[in-house]
Amino acid sequence: MKVCIAEKPSVAREIASVLGADTKRDGYFEGNGYAVTYTFGHLCSLCEPSDYKPYWKSWDLNNLPMLPEKFKIKVSDNDGIKKQFNIVKRLFDKADVVINCGDAGQEGELIQRWVINEAKYTGEVQRLWISSLTTEAIKDGFKNLKPSTDYDNLYYAGYSRSIGDWLLGINATRLYTVKHGGHKQVLSVGRVQTPTLAMLVRRYKEIKNFIPQPYWELQTLYRDTLFSYEEGRFLKMEDGEVLANKVKEHDFEILDITKKKGTEYAPKLFDLTGLQVYCNTKFGMSADETLKTAQKLYEKKAITYPRVDTTFLPNDMYPKVKGILSKLIDYNDLTSPLLNQKIKKSAKVFNDKKVTDHHAIIPTGIQTHLHGNENQVYEIIVRRFIAIFYDDCKVSNTTVIGQADDVKFKTTGKEILSKGWRVVFETSDGKNTSKDKILPTFEKGEKGPHEPSFLEKQTKPPKQYTEASLLRAMETAGKQVDDDELRDLMKENGIGRPSTRANIIETLFKRQYIKRNKKQIIPTVTGIQLIDTIQNELLKSAELTGNWEKQLKDIETGKISANAFIKGMKRMVDALVYEVRTEKVQQRISAVNNKTTPSKSKSKTTKKTIIGSNCPKCKTGQLVKGKTAYGCNLYGKSCDFTLPFSFASKKVSENQYLRLLSKGSTVNLKGFKVNNQSIEGLLRFDDKFKLKLEAKQQAIKAGEACPKCKTGKILKGKTAFGCSNYKIGCDFRVSF
Repeated sequence: MKVCIAEKPSVAREIASVLGADTKRDGYFEGNGYAVTYTFGHLCSLCEPSDYKPYWKSWDLNNLPMLPEKFKIKVSDNDGIKKQFNIVKRLFDKADVVINCGDAGQEGELIQRWVINEAKYTGEVQRLWISSLTTEAIKDGFKNLKPSTDYDNLYYAGYSRSIGDWLLGINATRLYTVKHGGHKQVLSVGRVQTPTLAMLVRRYKEIKNFIPQPYWELQTLYRDTLFSYEEGRFLKMEDGEVLANKVKEHDFEILDITKKKGTEYAPKLFDLTGLQVYCNTKFGMSADETLKTAQKLYEKKAITYPRVDTTFLPNDMYPKVKGILSKLIDYNDLTSPLLNQKIKKSAKVFNDKKVTDHHAIIPTGIQTHLHGNENQVYEIIVRRFIAIFYDDCKVSNTTVIGQADDVKFKTTGKEILSKGWRVVFETSDGKNTSKDKILPTFEKGEKGPHEPSFLEKQTKPPKQYTEASLLRAMETAGKQVDDDELRDLMKENGIGRPSTRANIIETLFKRQYIKRNKKQIIPTVTGIQLIDTIQNELLKSAELTGNWEKQLKDIETGKISANAFIKGMKRMVDALVYEVRTEKVQQRISAVNNKTTPSKSKSKTTKKTIIGSNCPKCKTGQLVKGKTAYGCNLYGKSCDFTLPFSFASKKVSENQYLRLLSKGSTVNLKGFKVNNQSIEGLLRFDDKFKLKLEAKQQAIKAGEACPKCKTGKILKGKTAFGCSNYKIGCDFRVSF
């Protein structure tokens, strides 16, 4: 039996229908030699901290950093999910081959691989890779199934991303919550959300601290066209006033007209970010609304897979274009001119090198009844698709120079010579929806009255982010990029992926770090406080996060290993924990009132005692007090657990041992002696529940003796502390 596993029931139903698996069972479809089952998104997930070590459940600075040697996967703790997982596992146990029909992307690969691995399936696995859910696409996909191993690097990239988010998200969130969290306030910190929030806070402060500067503009209106003083703005009012008074006394004359013919290409096809930006700007839809709407259109077979980051099509799509256009019967008036001739093929649209997992978002040609947002989103996707096969728009870019007396003015605009693709976006009355400045026809030497104006203006601060401009900023890691070609080159270093950016923005809203002010997105007091409290610039760096995204892309293409990325993340988390634990900032952040929280009032509590506590080793005995140690009452029978009153020449109090039992460690204590040296550190249990001493890390300062070679001095470099003896062999180095 062939077992297909899809990412959700609705997709499984479509696949089952095409394969002839028409019998509905509990948790799957069956028939024609196939069983088609499904997940509900993530059936499996990375283990929680307490799944590795019980004391990691406690939010305690002394338990950080939490860096598992090997990351483990588990089935999510939900009865419905467990039931479906067991159905999937039973099918896998009877399978001759498993066909992974998950969403054709990094996350889809990860979701299904975790289920396959956790079900302990070891047989043959094949991969279905499709870009739409039409019957034709599904049939073609099953004719061209690939070995699952072809997508191993895609899985490694998804796995690395998930681990990177776990390492930084869990450690940094606990670190800042324990150190700086106020009243019941969890301070969520993440690999992508924190740099995104930092961009918003930085922009908010730029605007708040902006001091406007006055300037003056000399302009004149001639034949309903605004001309501006050719040499630009005035920084001194009196300089402009002199010219303003001169031009009032004279007619305006056209001196020169320069026309340059140009070509304007149709707007690019949509990737997900482009679609979200357009829908936010034109329809006021949030990024999340746009993604959900596009996903519904995909599941209705109306459009191709939407979670994509390319605006190009592969060459093998070209023969299918005519068929898609001919099915768009609601747009016959626009498609019929194309269908009566050879379909245009441009390298600006068809380029195999620009297409990786998926191509741009286009209609499938399947007609369906749509309303509201679905219809708006579908319509613009269709019009973009139709427009790229129209002729280019021919324009005349015009510069007109005029003067009043000897004061010269200039205006620029364009004249449409041949509409080309622009007709696709015209309104029903033939008006173009673009905001281009169309000039009247001027003639050299013509003269006439004009209306000059001399106005005081002020420099303006940058604009607050909207969801559209924030998405573009995430795409380019915060750099201002208007050119489409350059933006394409920068996508590999963007913050997050197209499919996750909407969720990141929604997460910031849920955490109450940002809020909406009409179309604007601005940080809350809590969001500003959090970014101000985070001293580590790397955590807030859009550039660094973009670099991580590039590394994940390199894992996907096999250029670097997942192991190298994970090791780098572990090193950063380790350094971050050390840095934050030793910093002196005392800020307490609370979303309740955004004020410094008062110290907790002391209350009388019943004194806890270690006697009678459960033995942490055998879990069955109870602790008793002996002459020199606490120990298990089963000591000498089935358990050897003890807690000596003294360890390494230091007495350890009952309270510290109670803390060790409940939180996994004591606090840092002074007075331990090892090799006749006095040491400060904390006590933990090793794997056999014997006490071990962890020495406290000392802060490193420039000028002090090197702790490794003892003869050199500590130097502070650009990115790390190092030893002055590095040239003669001392390799001591601690990264910032």
